[in-house]
Amino acid sequence: MVSRISLATLVVDDYDRAKSFYCDALGFECRSDVMLDDGKRWVVVAPAGAESGLLLARADGASQEETIGRQTGGRVSFFLETDDFARDHAGFLARGVRFEEPPRHEAYGTVAVFVDLYGNRWDLIEPRDAETQPAS
Repeated sequence: MVSRISLATLVVDDYDRAKSFYCDALGFECRSDVMLDDGKRWVVVAPAGAESGLLLARADGASQEETIGRQTGGRVSFFLETDDFARDHAGFLARGVRFEEPPRHEAYGTVAVFVDLYGNRWDLIEPRDAETQPAS
């Protein structure tokens, strides 16, 4: 029986550059960085303790390169949940993460949209309670 989504692929331009952003700026851990055939790598990053992670996949050809930063057509792609919005928001700012807006308080929690180094949009969110989810 299928029980969970373990990884989501994020197309990037360079393994090391992407790994550095997610691990250094966002504080993710690198769970895997294995050489594959043809210069490809299996690079998985995730927030500490998270069940699922991101597979950083270097673009292979022009059509994949065109999707970098636009995999969801400009919508928020990922929702990064925190138990302390103020702490993580301040930490991200200190490490150069660019937010598109100031924090706002919604019915579902405190949230602000930031962009990764490719322009993918993320929500940093501290849910008001565990049962309420954002509807971005």
